[in-house]
Formats: sequence, structure tokens, C-alpha cells
Amino acid sequence: MIGPQRQAAQRVSLAATLLVLGGCVPSKVTIETSPKIDEYRVKTVVVMPFEALATPQVTSPNVPEIQAPQGAKRSDISFAAPQATEKLDQPTATVPPQAAGKITQIVYGRLKLWEGVRFLPPDQAAGALKALGPAARGLTPEERARQVAQRLSADAALFGRVLVYQERVGSKLGADPAAVGFEVKLVAADGTVLWAGNYYEKQRPMNEDFIGSVRRGFAFVTAEELAEYGAERVIRSFPFGGRSPR
Repeated sequence: MIGPQRQAAQRVSLAATLLVLGGCVPSKVTIETSPKIDEYRVKTVVVMPFEALATPQVTSPNVPEIQAPQGAKRSDISFAAPQATEKLDQPTATVPPQAAGKITQIVYGRLKLWEGVRFLPPDQAAGALKALGPAARGLTPEERARQVAQRLSADAALFGRVLVYQERVGSKLGADPAAVGFEVKLVAADGTVLWAGNYYEKQRPMNEDFIGSVRRGFAFVTAEELAEYGAERVIRSFPFGGRSPR
């Protein structure tokens, strides 16, 4: 029978091991918030349909970084998308067309659990975009978001882009792992970028990401499961309202 002191020592040793192993893994989520965010009251947000990056992207990029918002208009926050030109011998993949709609619904589903903010669905945003006409195609994403928010009398619009969506090849016990990356921005009706989140993960083996492996039952998950995890992590930092206790 193991004594209390030895049990305590084992717990400390395990916690230290987990800390070291977890610290070796790059951050999967990056969040940036505008220093001017306290000047805004956001009670209504329209969720726009996500777009998919059209060009093939490296599926094992460096950790994405977000430039901090400066509280200015439109393109304050710039995302470092995985670059297809990093190395010619690195594997690349094109985002499948259905991935953008799938992640839109996953993110919108998480936001609907939020209290204190009313979220208008993506189909309303799509209708507003259509009403803007062909000229909207020449606008920046931030400008389109601003115009959609104004058209629907929303305080802000949330839009996003899917950068990487590679499905798992193989079974959950042994596979070429899935990879998912997407970015989101919250733009006020006056064009100010208030908040941004970026998620990227290609599932790693246990010896590279022990904590992640434990969390997923030592199994290789699907791209949709990675997207669900990423949306949960990003949306928990949404700066207005709060998660419903239900």
C-alpha cells in the first residue's frame, strides 16, 4: 500500500511532467482584443458566412500569429495565414468547399450558447450581402462586415475564414492526422476591429502533445472534431456577454 507522502510525491511528479510536455506544444489559439473595446456596447451581432481560402496551404505551418488591434478602422488585425511558399517539399492541401459552411455553423452554434448578446444567423447576413450587390465583391472583408452590420442594424458583425481543413486519413488508432485552421474577427458597425481569434492545429502524436492526446482518449480525431474543439476554445474568449450556465 502506497503511503500518503509517496502518493503526494507521485502527484507532484505527474503534474510537473504534464507541465513540461504541455509546454513543448505551440499555442493552438491566439486571441487579440482592441484596447478601445471598452468604448463599445455590443448587444446584437450578425454572424456572416465564413469564406474558405482558395489557394493550397501548407498543412504544417509555423504557429499563426495575429497582430494586435490598434482600435483603428477596417484592417487593424492581420492574420498570418499558413504560407504555401514556406518550403516546396512541404505537403499542401486546398480547403474543401463544404468546410466553410461547416465551420460557420459550428461557430454560430457555440455563440448561441452565449447570454447577453443576440446573434443574427448566417442566412440573414447572406441576404444582406446579396442586397449589397456586385460592388460588395470588391470590398475588404472588414468593409463588407461593416456594411452588413449597418444594414441589419446590428452593433457588430463577426466574419471568418477557413485557412486549413484536412481530413484524417486512416482510423482513430493510426492515421495521417487531421489539420484545421481558421480565423475570426469581430467588426463594429463603424468599421473598428474589436476582437480576433485564430486557431490552428494538426493533431500531434502523444510524444509531442501528451495533454492533447489524453484529452482525446489517445485517438486520432476527425477534422470536424478538431473544428469543434477550436471553436470552443476561440469563442470562450468572446469579449461581450457570457456563456449560458445551461
